[in-house]
Amino acid sequence: MSAIILATFNARYIHTSLGLRWLVANLGRLEGEARILEFTLEDQPADVAERILAEAPQLVGLAAYIWNARETAQLLTLLKQLAPDLPVIVGGPEVSHEPLRVDFSAADCIIRGEGELTFARLAAGLLSGLVPQLPKRVDAGTPETAELKLPYHLYTDTDIAHRLIYVEASRGCPFGCEFCLSSLDKRVRLFAITPFLEALENLWQRGARTFKFVDRSFNIGAANTLAILDFFLAKTPPYHVHFEVVPDHFPQELKERLRRFPAGALQLEIGIQTLQAQVAANIGRRLNMDKIRENLRFLATETTAHLHLDLIIGLPGETVALFADNLNRLMQWCAGQGEIQLGILKKLSGTALNRHDQAEAMLYSPEPPYELLQNRYIAFAEMQELKRLARYWDLVYNSGNFCRTAPLLWPEGQVFQGFSTFARWLFAETRATWKIALPRLAGLLFRYLTEQRGVNAETVANALAADLLTVKGRVLPDFVQAHITCLPESGRELARPLARRQDRRNRSEARPETFPKAQEVIDRFQGTLQNSR
Repeated sequence: MSAIILATFNARYIHTSLGLRWLVANLGRLEGEARILEFTLEDQPADVAERILAEAPQLVGLAAYIWNARETAQLLTLLKQLAPDLPVIVGGPEVSHEPLRVDFSAADCIIRGEGELTFARLAAGLLSGLVPQLPKRVDAGTPETAELKLPYHLYTDTDIAHRLIYVEASRGCPFGCEFCLSSLDKRVRLFAITPFLEALENLWQRGARTFKFVDRSFNIGAANTLAILDFFLAKTPPYHVHFEVVPDHFPQELKERLRRFPAGALQLEIGIQTLQAQVAANIGRRLNMDKIRENLRFLATETTAHLHLDLIIGLPGETVALFADNLNRLMQWCAGQGEIQLGILKKLSGTALNRHDQAEAMLYSPEPPYELLQNRYIAFAEMQELKRLARYWDLVYNSGNFCRTAPLLWPEGQVFQGFSTFARWLFAETRATWKIALPRLAGLLFRYLTEQRGVNAETVANALAADLLTVKGRVLPDFVQAHITCLPESGRELARPLARRQDRRNRSEARPETFPKAQEVIDRFQGTLQNSR
């Protein structure tokens, strides 16, 4: 039993809530009286309420985000119905700015802003009886980082073994992008580097090897940035570190370190959003186009970093043609490396986007995640097509499953035009954007490229084989085997695993004859190679 329960819905099990750990770490003498309960969006609010109430808590704190707003509101309602006298405090980005788009009126108290110190004060007062009634709303503000106790000791051994470890070396962002909540806090506050590195070392010694930094612009604070990179460069792989960086700030000392990271160790998330100068100006975003192009080419050609680039669909003043230009140029600049996330513009409470609503005829969904439905330049039906395009782009390109096949979908340099044509065809064939299994998607790509684009069947089959055989255990579909003329090197290396694929249900080794067609095509090509010598 715990006096304080802090709970939230994570998007998936692999995610962890850094926010709840910050709250517990800063409870002072009450830290030992608190317990974190993390759930996922697959969990039913009634089951979560049962789990929380089983702890017989004296206080409950819920963390509300854009991805879990509806579930959190449902849980809040259930808790107050089942235990009307149980105090429930709600905090997080979704309740920190008005207007509140989801009904959290049942909460006894809403904390707006960074709530570590405020929650600790309220909890101490409530449990001691000094605060008999919670205030309905409290503005927590932005505490100085030196006031906060680091929370990383609260990651459990299970977290370290199976989940992402979220950390942050700074808060705030110096930029003023109108679509982003971070733009409201333009003062970058750095955490003291020595205790932060000591906390990282402790996590490392406990076995942590996957770290995701949530800093909004990691490469701004030069000294701390370099110290953190040096920390990881001194470690022995394998490990994986994710940073979010701004695209136009890569001084030489930073580049020198990025070159030294081994393959698979580094992922950089880069918020491009738009490459149109006027559109960027519309939303308060600064663009140094020459620097962006230079830095992306550097990252793509001189480092092994995996790149995750963001583009936003529907920004004020940006037509579909301008967005198409963004995607075409970005693919060229990054030499087809990494992934490009195509996201629909979202209107978050507290941001300055509402100043464009009338002039640009911006219409957003009232439901989370508050995505744009249409605007002055993009009608609703066209926006729906763009949303499907973004989903199919994830399935085909960002997934990494079709790196060699995907470029066959577009004429050179016309990525958006070629892929949007494919996306329309794919939706007409499937009427679905989810649950398209990999073998079926491979078949649809083969059909489209050969029947609609007129690409030679052997060319498509060879590309699909090269893609599919990059993963051990995959078997080439019949339509690929019928047309393949060049077995990729990876296929020769995977000959034995293809014939001995692991059965996923019982983890026992399958017999080679279970997959005779895959073995036949491998044997045929190995025989051809021997005869040609």
